[in-house]
Amino acid sequence: MNDIDLRKEIIATALKMNALNINRGKSGNVSARIADGYLITPSGVAYETMESDDIVPMNLEGKAHGLRAPSSEWRFHRDIYAAWADVAAIVHAHPPFATSLACLSRSIPAFHYMIAVAGGKDIRCAPYATFGTQQLSDHALAALEGRKACLLANHGMIAVGVSLAAALALAVEVESLAEMYWRALLIGEPCVLSEDEMTIVLEKFRTYGQAS
Repeated sequence: MNDIDLRKEIIATALKMNALNINRGKSGNVSARIADGYLITPSGVAYETMESDDIVPMNLEGKAHGLRAPSSEWRFHRDIYAAWADVAAIVHAHPPFATSLACLSRSIPAFHYMIAVAGGKDIRCAPYATFGTQQLSDHALAALEGRKACLLANHGMIAVGVSLAAALALAVEVESLAEMYWRALLIGEPCVLSEDEMTIVLEKFRTYGQAS
């Protein structure tokens, strides 16, 4: 995909985030890897007014080259790309159910086998740190170790993927799981699947879905 098309796909992904109700207003951010770094949504620009030139190129040293200031969360985008070569896109959103759990500093346990879609036996909640800080990035990377998604305490959620479509789809799946867990907690403490069962499920997920 060329640079212009990738910029357009980033904007389309950001718009879909809001349309799918996993994000609202100007909150959240989206990025995609490029050869010498990544492209990221700018800080404080409404997605519906965003144009290709607003998307900000950054290198892995944290230097921006665009016309706009990058999202305040550029640090964890940079650090995720630097840490995991297989990550090609990142979606950060403030979905209502996932964020509600994050405001309780609750990780999402294996109450449902589909937790495995996020890569592990639970979806961790990273400890709170001020937005845009290196401390937040450090917490996020620890929570994402061996995972493809995490919650951020008192903040929101991160999902990563091999493409923008994959990262967005995972973000939607995590919010769906968060909603189910939230609703189950209204009745009582959900039954959690065993470590052994989740090991079996994770192995089955290695061949789940259609080969690309």
